[in-house]
Amino acid sequence: MPEVTFSGPDAQELLSRVSINNVHTWSIGKSKHLVMPDENGLIANHALTVRDSEDSFRQLASPVPWAAHKAQSLGLDVRISTRDIFVFQVAGPTSLQVLERLIGEQLRDVAFLATKKVAIAGVDTEVDIELSRIGMAGTLAYELRGPIENGPAVFDAVYQAGQGLGIKRLGWRTYVVNHTEGGFPQQGCTFLPSAYFDAGFLSDPAFGATVPPLREGAGLTGSADPTDHRARLRTPHEVNWGWMAKFDHDFFGREAIEAEAAVRRRNTVTLRWNKEDILDVFASQFEPGEEFKHFEFPTTPQSPAGGHADLVTKGGQVVGVSSLAVYSYYYRRMLSHCAIDVDQAEIGNEVVVQWGDHGGRLKPVRAVVERFPYLDLPRNEAVDLSSIPSGVAAA
Repeated sequence: MPEVTFSGPDAQELLSRVSINNVHTWSIGKSKHLVMPDENGLIANHALTVRDSEDSFRQLASPVPWAAHKAQSLGLDVRISTRDIFVFQVAGPTSLQVLERLIGEQLRDVAFLATKKVAIAGVDTEVDIELSRIGMAGTLAYELRGPIENGPAVFDAVYQAGQGLGIKRLGWRTYVVNHTEGGFPQQGCTFLPSAYFDAGFLSDPAFGATVPPLREGAGLTGSADPTDHRARLRTPHEVNWGWMAKFDHDFFGREAIEAEAAVRRRNTVTLRWNKEDILDVFASQFEPGEEFKHFEFPTTPQSPAGGHADLVTKGGQVVGVSSLAVYSYYYRRMLSHCAIDVDQAEIGNEVVVQWGDHGGRLKPVRAVVERFPYLDLPRNEAVDLSSIPSGVAAA
């Protein structure tokens, strides 16, 4: 996904109009997670965004060009440009040591969500490489970003720097496990962006053609009816991001989100699935007749799977929607995120996930509402860096 830069006199105003966040109290060099709703208060896109100067902002990992689409109708003086970049996440207890060894300097001054320009031996020193203290596992983590053509050299340099420090190369299939354990709902993984069903966006000649053919239910798995698009969409409050909404500025969907803030319906919890019911799913493949929908490890379906939606019931009544199933090797559990009715969100509550595809054989899988996030390790922003040995000294 390309990096998108918004610059010009009205760049900040554009991001303010499309985001629930307050973007007028934002330090240069810091990142924000911008949540961008449609007129109905549903999340059309969300993305990490970095402020580079008073009038220049970069958006990362942003699969839906929602802000660019809305810019056309707002008449603002904004320049929009893109470039292809690499993004590598280095996460875990030795991540800081690895990166200090790689870069050859102390990095303790990089605060959570902050960025820093760095140089890497073996990579052209004229190339801008950015380091940011952020990650998707919830634990101590950093990202390295730069021009995509330099990606292979940087990747190899990181891997070599991590030798002796326990470095492991992971990938896309691990990404959603991290998100589910760490409590990070994500479009494309646990829900779909509402832009995919927005008439204005779909008819936009610049962007509409990039949307998958989902309107007739194509590719939408799970026990929820494929024609039920709402089961695959979320509001900020439903994914526990309502606290980001600042009602001190006009933004698309404000009225709907403000109304939901007053009367909450659902929020996201972690579900821990019943082991015996999971084993029954596997056992059905060795019995006559139609088997249950199988589990792939570590995630079912494999990502991208934001269109997957399983109905969650209590006493036969639907009380929520569960996303894709994740096997956590660390916890030896099957987990999922579930947008559940607020009166059913108490930890320890027992519910049933209707596992399977609509119209096929369903397996009622018992599940228990658990803590959110499920991860019980120190969070990135709270890690005491002084307790971590220096990577520079270890070089």
